[in-house]
Amino acid sequence: MADVIQLLPEYLANQIAAGEVVQRPASVVKELLENAVDAKATQVQLIVKEAGKQLVQVVDNGAGMSPTDARMSLERHATSKIRTTEDLFKIRTLGFRGEALASIAAVAQVELRTKQRDQDTGTLLLIEGSQVMSQQPVACPDGTSIAVKNLFYNVPARRNFLKTNAVEMRHILDEFQHVALSNPQISFSLYQNELEVFNLPAGRLSQRIVALLGNGYKEQLAACEEVTPFISVKGFIGKPESAKKSRGDQFFFVNNRFIRSAYLNHAVLAAYEGLLPKDTHPFYVLFLELDPKAIDINVHPTKTEIKFEDEKTVYAIVRAAVKQSLGIHNMAPSLDFEGDVNFAPIQPLRASPNANPFGDDYRPDALASAAARAAAPTPKEGAKGGSTERSLPPRPTEQAKRELEAFYKSLGQTIVPDLPEGDAETIEKFEKASSPLVVHNPVPAAEAAPELPLPEQTVGPGNRVVQINQQYLVVPVKSGMMLIDQVAARERILYEQYAQALERQSGSSQTLLFPRTVTFSPQDFAVLREVTQPLHDLGFRFNEFGPNTIAVEGIPADVANRDERELLEGLIEQFRTHAGPVRLDRREQLVRALARRLATNSDHARLSDMEMTALVDRLFACSVPSYTPDGRRTLVLMELNQLQDLFRKP
Repeated sequence: MADVIQLLPEYLANQIAAGEVVQRPASVVKELLENAVDAKATQVQLIVKEAGKQLVQVVDNGAGMSPTDARMSLERHATSKIRTTEDLFKIRTLGFRGEALASIAAVAQVELRTKQRDQDTGTLLLIEGSQVMSQQPVACPDGTSIAVKNLFYNVPARRNFLKTNAVEMRHILDEFQHVALSNPQISFSLYQNELEVFNLPAGRLSQRIVALLGNGYKEQLAACEEVTPFISVKGFIGKPESAKKSRGDQFFFVNNRFIRSAYLNHAVLAAYEGLLPKDTHPFYVLFLELDPKAIDINVHPTKTEIKFEDEKTVYAIVRAAVKQSLGIHNMAPSLDFEGDVNFAPIQPLRASPNANPFGDDYRPDALASAAARAAAPTPKEGAKGGSTERSLPPRPTEQAKRELEAFYKSLGQTIVPDLPEGDAETIEKFEKASSPLVVHNPVPAAEAAPELPLPEQTVGPGNRVVQINQQYLVVPVKSGMMLIDQVAARERILYEQYAQALERQSGSSQTLLFPRTVTFSPQDFAVLREVTQPLHDLGFRFNEFGPNTIAVEGIPADVANRDERELLEGLIEQFRTHAGPVRLDRREQLVRALARRLATNSDHARLSDMEMTALVDRLFACSVPSYTPDGRRTLVLMELNQLQDLFRKP
């Protein structure tokens, strides 16, 4: 039998290696930028065309290479950073695989110009598909310029798997941001299609953060530092009020190398416990320095995942460093030790006639109660029907809100005082104004799916929809009863509504009185560009208004007035992280994200009888009332025999 095992040809081996190292244009950007940093450059320029598909060029003023080194740099397993096995365990440079340039040259056309400072001439190399087409001396400035053209030109299947320019550019911006943040002593510039995106002068880390992420961080940075014999933690964290709905602005660097670590992220979140608004993420740029022997950075080809020898200690020190920074900058809750609590009189709990401790838009039931009490006459006012104008107190801090909410939860119920007759109209008015569900022409329940029992059509004293814990609805049906998750139900309703609007490309919009500008990070702005047309079809109206900034002129008609920045940031985050395991069309993904985003905001909302009935009617008018778009149940049916079984003897 003939022998079947043979060595792979050099070009094929390089292409296989390229599949591991070069996944997209951003992979090329990462390798070339890291090489420029390792070459001790003080100025680095990144030039990109067509999101890197046509050109990725990095120009630096680093050490440069000799003609021999320039030729050797394109060979597999060639590196200047490793000599012995011990070197693998004390790596402090960035790129060191010895395969990056060879892998890039295997799937692109590469033009390399390099010159050392003490040489009169440099070297020009032209490579196509691992083949050196020419090598000759050339006049060029000190340093190295590598131009990678027509990526995957000889592997069309790989090129077809690249995403849109907006997506690929977002990944390039991520890699540029990581290298620029970790090296504030180097000046960086980025040009996309001959337009300047960034021009970052050398400076301090705080200046680099503001230059990269926007002026909004100028007043939100808090220094963080903790030095121990085992590890040092330095960098900046953001104040709790600067937390965003998107989780993009979070950076860990270990020995100046960007990493991703859910474990360390949990340590930071643990330090912020009790300080962040719901569903928000803090900003941080933290640099960890420790002995290279205590970590393994070869876990993943991209080097973004590492293992710590003693991860529990690292966790504890990171958490302590962040918590200490929050305390030093007076951002953590503190106890007042000045007063003598032994002699402080205990005040009985009394609801103020016009107090709304949660803020106007925090809890509809508290708002209604406060409004009703404000409208009701106090004992000092005398005659029934008398009224005086009252003003709400200043809005409390987020911490005060959380503490009061925890108190009410501990009671097991919300305290709503008895109201005199005549206040029902006031309560209903405020309930409608504060409710997240605005119903227009609810569809009759007769159009519901036939396999589900319809709710009873008559609403009387013994037959009505009941709300439990401001989360669930109990609906009587002929065969028993039905439990409905009001958030999941609203998500299904909104999904079908927006899907139809997107299909018709005729989403109605409410125009804002004054256009409002919203500035995003470059990464979020790239996502926004991806979904601009579908957003317009849903009813959002906005135009570009400067770098990474839009002017919002209108939002969908049925969206309650809210902070446009919070809405769009939350939508972008939802679009990124809640697409589900199934690969979805971008428009479908956007509709799901918007439906979930708005439905989640109605969590724990008190609904009036009319709103509960309308919610049930609209749910049963949906084409698939039983499940949310991602497959979660919206309702549970309990038959009479199931209810009877609950009360039978065991």
